[in-house]
Amino acid sequence: MPTPKLNWTACYEIAECATVAVPLDYDQPRGAKTELAVLRIKAKDQKNRLGSLFLNPGGPGVSSTEFALYGPKFLSEALLQRFDIVGVDPRGVGASSNIRCWNSVQEQRAVFDEMKAPFPWGVTEESKYAAGAKKFGAACSTTGQPLAGAMSTGEVARDMDVMRRAVGDAKLTYLGFSYGSALGQFYANMFPDRFRALTIDGVVDPRAWIGAGAAGNRILDDRLRSSEGAYRALREILQRCDRAGERYCAFAAGDPVANFAAIANWLRAKPLVVTTPDGPIPITYADFVGAVLYLLYKPTAGEDTTKLAAEMWALINGGPAAEQAEAALVGRVQQARAKGSDAAAKEVPYDNTFETLNGVVCTDGRFPRDADSWLAATALRDARAPYFGRAWGWLDVPCASDTWTVRDEDAYHGPFNRRTAAPVLVVGNTWDPATPYHGAVAASRLLPNSRLLSSDNWGHASYGTGICVTEAIDRYLLSGALPARGTVCAAARQPFTEPVEASPAGLRAAAAPGKQLPPVAAPKPPSVLTGPR
Repeated sequence: MPTPKLNWTACYEIAECATVAVPLDYDQPRGAKTELAVLRIKAKDQKNRLGSLFLNPGGPGVSSTEFALYGPKFLSEALLQRFDIVGVDPRGVGASSNIRCWNSVQEQRAVFDEMKAPFPWGVTEESKYAAGAKKFGAACSTTGQPLAGAMSTGEVARDMDVMRRAVGDAKLTYLGFSYGSALGQFYANMFPDRFRALTIDGVVDPRAWIGAGAAGNRILDDRLRSSEGAYRALREILQRCDRAGERYCAFAAGDPVANFAAIANWLRAKPLVVTTPDGPIPITYADFVGAVLYLLYKPTAGEDTTKLAAEMWALINGGPAAEQAEAALVGRVQQARAKGSDAAAKEVPYDNTFETLNGVVCTDGRFPRDADSWLAATALRDARAPYFGRAWGWLDVPCASDTWTVRDEDAYHGPFNRRTAAPVLVVGNTWDPATPYHGAVAASRLLPNSRLLSSDNWGHASYGTGICVTEAIDRYLLSGALPARGTVCAAARQPFTEPVEASPAGLRAAAAPGKQLPPVAAPKPPSVLTGPR
């Protein structure tokens, strides 16, 4: 299509905003259109400006314009000096034309009420969740059209190439995180000669993402193995906690691995009810695992997850530590919960977050036919990666092919091993709980002209977690210079290197060796998912 003209207007005090219409289907450039939103923060040094740095935060379904607006808070000064920072909300997302699978919040909530747990636990909840997912997929395949059938990553890559031209860049400079690593790889393979520098951080294996070859017709976590990354990180934290001892880890008394499992077993049997000024709040097994997964995303994962576990232990066991732990725990769990479940009773804007995620996931890949098959599939994942197998496993259940029937005929399915004109920098970290390190290794092996940069940091993705990895990414984006082969960067922090703050009175006593949680009945097989709230 012809290069569109962007009519920039000042926005958010520090930025410029614009919208542009692009073809819904690039095979029909004069046909139906969808609108994209773009935000730009201009380079501080315009005389020495290198071009635009396109950002994508992942998701899929997270707003890139909001992420770019936040750029001055996390990008290095060198990048802010030399690049215009640009975010383009993918089609269907954020300030771009939105996908809507229902006509009202009330209709949406009626379905989401069947899927409102962070993840379903036990056969009854799981069956109800799968039933809701079938309605979800059906709604997006009908009311959600035409966007639901035109949101694949291949379409977003085509949009990004149009926007590259629109901002006047001869070649793309890109920094993409998490799912944004998939978008970066799609772009690199679809347009191998159209970028000057492309960095992907927190990397997914693109063939696993789409379900290519033997990975086809399996649930997404069985392909990406996110749950295994999360469990590996948690187990390492608990083992390091044990070695560090009580002076450095709040959950060190006794056996942290066994005590964490005991907390999980207790919550599988019944919620823990805590008292708040707004009334009692039940903390379920799903809440606890969801909160742990949320904390594993942070560079402070070690300290944060063990503090949460110590608070839970104190509450379950009672005693003088319980009251102080209760107040802290309520705040942590509420932070991890995405939304309240009573949206239908409030006058709130329509929130299409979960629709945007599945609009991409379901159109990019191949999935099992029947949503009910997720019960067995997630149980297998949870056996492989305790706690998190079901948490990650239920994410894509609306994508069951008998349910999500709309297709994007222009979705890109490879190849992903094109030799690009410029090198791709692939960044992976050891303890990533969402995009495990093996994804970065796989991506680097696929791309002939790429370089793998490794980091030992905690949390999700690596940029900003240490001088080594951040400067290596900056240097490549600014000059094209790659780090030496085999470079492994040390993170700015590792867990349990500083003494913990004074523990709440009685916390150590509650967690003393030999102290046992009350006996619980053997639970039914659990399942875990952070889904619509």
